[in-house]
Amino acid sequence: MNTHLPNHRDRRILSFPAVHPCEGISTATLVASLITLSQTICNFQPQIFPTQKRNARETIRQISIISIFLHEIQDNYSLIPNSIIISFSELHFTLQKIHFLMQDCTLEGANLLLLSKSKQVAEHFCSLIRAVATSLDVLPLHRIEICDEVKELVEMVAKQARKAKFEVNPSDEIATKKLYSVLHQFERGTEPKLHIMQEILDYLKIKNWNDCNKEIKFIENEISLLEYRDCNERELPLLSSLVGFLSYCRVVIFEFESLDQNSDQSEARISTEIISITCLNPDDFRCPISLELMTDPVTISTGQTYDRASIYKWLKAGNKTCPKTGENLNSTELVPNTALKKLIQQFCTDNGVSFSKSCNRNRDITKTISPGSSAAAHAIQFLSWFLTRRLVFGTEKQKNKAAYEIRLLTRSSIFNRACLIEVGTVPPLLELLATEDKTTQENAISALMKLSKHSNGPENIMGHNGLKPIISVLKNGLSLEAQQIAAAIIFYLCSVKEYRKSIGENQDAIPCLVELVKQGTTCGKKNAVVAIFGLLLLPRNHQRVIEAGAVHALVSILHPSYNYKEELVTEALAVIAALAENFDGANAVLEASALTLITGMLRSATSRAGKEHCASILLSLCVNVGADVVGVLAKDITLMPLLYSLLTDGTAHAAKKARFLIQILQDFNETASSRLKGSSILRQLNGLELRN
Repeated sequence: MNTHLPNHRDRRILSFPAVHPCEGISTATLVASLITLSQTICNFQPQIFPTQKRNARETIRQISIISIFLHEIQDNYSLIPNSIIISFSELHFTLQKIHFLMQDCTLEGANLLLLSKSKQVAEHFCSLIRAVATSLDVLPLHRIEICDEVKELVEMVAKQARKAKFEVNPSDEIATKKLYSVLHQFERGTEPKLHIMQEILDYLKIKNWNDCNKEIKFIENEISLLEYRDCNERELPLLSSLVGFLSYCRVVIFEFESLDQNSDQSEARISTEIISITCLNPDDFRCPISLELMTDPVTISTGQTYDRASIYKWLKAGNKTCPKTGENLNSTELVPNTALKKLIQQFCTDNGVSFSKSCNRNRDITKTISPGSSAAAHAIQFLSWFLTRRLVFGTEKQKNKAAYEIRLLTRSSIFNRACLIEVGTVPPLLELLATEDKTTQENAISALMKLSKHSNGPENIMGHNGLKPIISVLKNGLSLEAQQIAAAIIFYLCSVKEYRKSIGENQDAIPCLVELVKQGTTCGKKNAVVAIFGLLLLPRNHQRVIEAGAVHALVSILHPSYNYKEELVTEALAVIAALAENFDGANAVLEASALTLITGMLRSATSRAGKEHCASILLSLCVNVGADVVGVLAKDITLMPLLYSLLTDGTAHAAKKARFLIQILQDFNETASSRLKGSSILRQLNGLELRN
């Protein structure tokens, strides 16, 4: 029998997913498993329990006596009647739960959470030991061949287990009262006394910044499990309050602790992974029919995307055309646009916009837009003021620490970002960018990047003349990490239409982004590429981007020898496709010797988006350059099968572009190249908005 029990990461704390032994289990196997399980429980040392020491000690004592009994009968299991297996199975089931409870009580990072639930935990000890007593009560000891002394021990354990009082330790009770007193003060908007909070931490042996941070991460994980399973449990406000309390302690009580940034080394990489060129314009997320944010986007046969409820209502009314283009519909099939749905969800999370799942219009999935409890809200507000004062009046070391703490607080909470912006952290963070200390600059620029993701962030940064210092970091940052995070901020600033002009007119912005595409890490290249795409949403920036040499830099990403991640290659293709839509951009693509690379990418790309961008680039080159490009493409015998495959396997947009390309190539083969410029197909495409 497998006695391996699930790791805590597979379950929530204080949940005991025990399983009964199978019905056909042999007596020998069951007894051996019981011995192993009881010994595992007895191996726990009471002194390692931050709370519940007395209850743990009593439980271990009683299980150790049962272990003696189990060892005694192990050698004589053949004499044990089969009817006893049922009692042993129940005992095994209960011991599993006790083991889970012991594990939880000694989990790293769970100290404060268990203290807050000390009464509930004591009740678990009590109910489980009484379940052990019930299992022992029904054992027919007179039918088991063991010595009288052991029988007496078992009877004694059963009797004690029935009457045992498992209560909250007096010291635990005092610490719990202190904790709830502090939480109530936060709830009322009163800043608690530091020495009381220090006493709680000391009692739980939370000795330093790292210990406190582990407690925060543990509770945040519990909150995630609750939200993932859509559990509207009462404990969510408590968990949020505990995170607020711990966050306050981590910053204020452990202010002079040395920073441990090892856990944050992947900050820039993680931040970059969620940046996508398709999530720049929130207007793209609105249904063309209802003009509301799409909650269930679907694509119809013309390639246009609508919210399912809106297009369904349109079709049900008897309409057979596309509402946006007026084209007749070949099919009424609604294809879920899962990629767009994920981008909309990410946009909502970043900006605090309400997003509803399916038909439930009232459900807000942006979990962190609210603090979870009034205690958590006030704790973060007090903390925001504290950090702002440190940024303005603190020593250089305190300013660095404050920037780092802001970087952590804004990582996953919209409410935290809102508080920090509201109290005025943006101006001092911008001033901190001029520091000569690399770590301080990285912390400040990272904090600003997180704040720029909030709906009020870009306005605050631009309103405080933040563009110049951010571009200064982009150009001369003390590390590549700082430079690439500055590029990410440019990306978020570009999400506001009015700021694209200011950024594009800055003489260093576009050249520095292009330089980062050339010289940056993969992460830096990606940030720079998507920032450039954001600037291209303003047509007047196209020429500036071309003149800065962006096309050559982007084309270099496509070379197979560099083996860049497909995500980066796809986004580089998207920017090239945008640039190729006008004459100068198309010529720059040809001058960069990209034609062969693009056809090769069409052949090798595995993503549908990548293939669509390739088709778009080739179509733009045909339209903007003409015969020279068409002639080259017509000679490539591998191209036509690739285009036909896009008609069936590609997106609706890709199929549309492939259809035009096929017509162009067929027209070329039927018409003399000298007359190609008069082709009906090219006349049809002249002035076409290729992006559609």
